[in-house]
Amino acid sequence: MTDLAALSSFLVAAVGLAVPLALAALGETVSERSGVINIGLEGSVIWGALGGALGALTVGPHAGLATGALAGGLAALVFAGFAVRLGTDQIITGTAVTIGSLGFTGAVFQSRFGATGLALELQTVPAWEVPVLSRIPLLGPAFFDQAITAYLAYAMVPLLGWFLFRTRWGLALRAAGESPEAAHAAGVPVVRTRMLATVFGGLMAGLAGAHLSLVHTGTFAENMSAGKGFIAIAVVVLGRWRPWGVFAAALFFGGAEALQFTLQALDADLPYPLFLALPYVLSLAALAGWFGRSRAPEGLALPWPRWRRISTNPKK
Repeated sequence: MTDLAALSSFLVAAVGLAVPLALAALGETVSERSGVINIGLEGSVIWGALGGALGALTVGPHAGLATGALAGGLAALVFAGFAVRLGTDQIITGTAVTIGSLGFTGAVFQSRFGATGLALELQTVPAWEVPVLSRIPLLGPAFFDQAITAYLAYAMVPLLGWFLFRTRWGLALRAAGESPEAAHAAGVPVVRTRMLATVFGGLMAGLAGAHLSLVHTGTFAENMSAGKGFIAIAVVVLGRWRPWGVFAAALFFGGAEALQFTLQALDADLPYPLFLALPYVLSLAALAGWFGRSRAPEGLALPWPRWRRISTNPKK
């Protein structure tokens, strides 16, 4: 294989691996801009993967993408019901949703397909080659010969940028994340805004999970999300809560994972677990060098109204 062909293969793999991260991270960007950090995003991803598999078996692969997104959105709705509506701790609630989701999806999978599910084969979503653009050297095959989920991720970047920074609704959402008290005084329904933003993040994470089962693998396996939800949260931080930066950070993480497979193909004389750890090591290194220069929304992870976290003395 020539160096040019190897580079082209690497870019194709990097973009393909970045797509689910970009989908989940773009949705999480909206959620965190409203002041909610959904640690349960991993749960939405795994529910999306299972929902996508079941939908594909029942109707078809494209319908499976829709059912996967819906499953992820429902998982996020459960999280939002506790963390936003009831004001429970977002970190603890998200952790509980993730652990519960991994367990429940495993139970549903085993009850439907047996303990191993070895016979489960799903019809995958085909790639769609964009005329002309797909023929651009190196970048064409990588960006313009992908499944429909990749093009959706591309489209969401400018759309979310416009929504967050050019519309009144985006301003209201960002206000709910920066200063919920001031937003409430200005007439913004903070709780409803945060609920909708969190559910949207879950829908996008569910679509990312459906991408894993219906584009990447053509099957479903327990715990196949493999930390994608947590990495998506790191992608949001690295992208500084801006859609263009988040998409670029997703490409970086996708490239790190693709580099792992490239090094394995070269038969490097290193222990196999080191290759598995490479994307996470690079991720930590990137966050360590970047986190101090990024600023999260002021109200991130803080419940609202304040009485939900501050005990008051009724006698005063």
